[in-house]
This record gives sequence, structure tokens and C-alpha cells, in this order.
Amino acid sequence: MLDSVLKLLRVLNGDVSPNQIAAGISFGFILGLTPFWSLHNLIVILLICLLRVNAASAIVSFAGFSVIAYLFDPLMERLGYAILTGDSLSSLWTGWYQIDLLRLAHFNNTLVMGSVVLAIVLWPVVFLVSRFIVINYRERILAWVQKTRFMQALKASRWYQRIYGVMSVEV
Repeated sequence: MLDSVLKLLRVLNGDVSPNQIAAGISFGFILGLTPFWSLHNLIVILLICLLRVNAASAIVSFAGFSVIAYLFDPLMERLGYAILTGDSLSSLWTGWYQIDLLRLAHFNNTLVMGSVVLAIVLWPVVFLVSRFIVINYRERILAWVQKTRFMQALKASRWYQRIYGVMSVEV
């Protein structure tokens, strides 16, 4: 996990596109918010591997959002229950449950249904907010930190050179 955090710091301070970092964070959001051992998470992991998405940001955000997800489990459970017990969609859920592949997706579970719906609805918001944060971090915070005397002294130390050597490993 520490390696992933170091790689994420390297990515944030490097030339990786803010869109790639934001996509990694938002895909990690889906992985962290929903129950992990589900078919939809296999699809998300496949998308992370196939698309130009930063894997380090996906791993770190997955870990962070997994912790936060426990706080919202009751909300997602109620949302899933409301969706699954709605009269207008009962024939859709019955039809989905008859398909073997969709039965493996566990959409009949209230927590899975609620968390997937919430993750899909909030995915664009997480993407845009994380992209905004990455861009502003690079323009304001990183520039300010680089100018401080502490950072200039730290860059001159051997310790920083060792850490920077670890962080310079390609992501």
C-alpha cells in the first residue's frame, strides 16, 4: 500500500494527465463503494486495465472509499430496498434474475443494488471533483511547496534522493 501511495505522489507531481488520475480515482470510488466480490467490480477492474487509467490512484482511492463506504451502508441498503421493491420494476428484476450471468451479479441483494446505483450516479461527480483537485493541486499547492525553504533543503538531502529514486519507478 505504501508503494501505491508513493506512486500516487509521483503521479500527482509528474506529467500524467489529470483525466487519467481522476478516472483512476473515480473507478476506485466504484470499487470501494460497492461490495468487492461482485461481477460489476470485475468489469471495473477490466476497464482499469484496458483504458488509460492511473492504477495507483485507483488502488489508493479504493482503499479510502472502502473505509468511507461502511458509513453509508445503511443508506445504500435502504436505497437498494426501495429500488428492488418498487412495483413498476418488479418484472424487470424477475427477468434479470432468470438470466444466469445477471444472477451472478447479485443485483437481488439490496446492498449491492443500492451501492451500484449510488456509485453510477456519483461517478461523474467524483471524476469532475477529483480532476479539479488535481489541477488546482498542481497549479497552486505544488508550486508553493516547491518554493519553500524546507522543500529546497529536503531536495538537497540524501534521504530525499533515495525516496525520489523509489518514487521514480514507472507506474
